[in-house]
Amino acid sequence: QVQVVESGGGLVRPGGSLRLSCTVFGFTTPYYAIAWFRQAPGKDRDVVSCISSTDGDTYYADSVKGRFTISRDNYKKNTVYLQMNSLKSEDMAVYYCATGKIEYGSACLGAHFGSWGQGTQVTVSS
Repeated sequence: QVQVVESGGGLVRPGGSLRLSCTVFGFTTPYYAIAWFRQAPGKDRDVVSCISSTDGDTYYADSVKGRFTISRDNYKKNTVYLQMNSLKSEDMAVYYCATGKIEYGSACLGAHFGSWGQGTQVTVSS
């Protein structure tokens, strides 16, 4: 059974930075994608960024391009980080990590994200 564990949320001032971590346990396939979603109160859960295990394909929502960076741990391949810089009030949300299988060479957004973490709160406030 796949288990997804997130950490790293917290309170930060506008313009500040946070790094979220996501570790996936129990995957039996080498072809998967890991994504970060976020959900603000009263809004839909939207994908923020994702990365593929096959060719390192990445995706960023337009709202975070140039500010957020997704990366895989060089040693712990099942761990992914989301470095969030220049945080804005509109980035405030519960951030969820999710993972799912993909076909080799497919874009990370093509995964069926069926395994989810419990979510971590990111609060941006002065």
